Amino acid sequence: MSPTERVQKVLARAGVASRRVVDEMVAEGRIGVNGETARLGRRVDPERDLVTVDGIPVGLRTHLVYYLLNKPPGVVTTASDPQGRPTVVELVPDHPRVFPVGRLDSGSEGLLLLTNDGELTHRLTHPSFGVEKEYLAQVAGRVSRGALRQLREGVELDDGPARATTVSQPEPSVVRIVVNEGRNRLVRRMCDAVNHPVLRLVRTRIGPLTDHKLAPGEWRKLTPNEVRTLERHTNPPA
Repeated sequence: MSPTERVQKVLARAGVASRRVVDEMVAEGRIGVNGETARLGRRVDPERDLVTVDGIPVGLRTHLVYYLLNKPPGVVTTASDPQGRPTVVELVPDHPRVFPVGRLDSGSEGLLLLTNDGELTHRLTHPSFGVEKEYLAQVAGRVSRGALRQLREGVELDDGPARATTVSQPEPSVVRIVVNEGRNRLVRRMCDAVNHPVLRLVRTRIGPLTDHKLAPGEWRKLTPNEVRTLERHTNPPA
């Protein structure tokens, strides 16, 4: 059995707050352990116990890792490739083994999350959670207001209708488009449907995650606060 520690020490190490502030949160009834309100002095096993702050789970398991990668073009979003092409997992540490969350096609660029947290991966990718992804698409031709309206109101694709939750036009041939589903090559197919094929596609946001300083091919670990924000963003309402 893993050793137990006081909950305020565990939460302080996870970056939630200082031990003193966590003590105050416990006293206010804001900390839960396995569905019960924690009391001062409560001990927990970080590897087994479910600890929540204001009802939101806090990732405490030491073996879980979260990498944010700026995927360059030409790299495939798989753990291995029979054609021998470079893969996203080759750009991050070998151990522990991680998997990409969702997909970016080989020609697309931008932010991609890789983790060994299967529960969070499910919530980030399952359609029922509707996690937004934002893209910048450089397209052929000057995009008209009518085309933007079509993207916003919905276009018909071969696997059903699709619509953007938000569309804007930073430049005449650039579209910023936000979608909340993960169908294969969705943004490219939506732009094809309004007669503006994509020339370059960059994902700039995953839910609340952004990073404008991460260069193509670079990766970094998520901060504890970013992990908690993702947990909060994908936590189903009670």
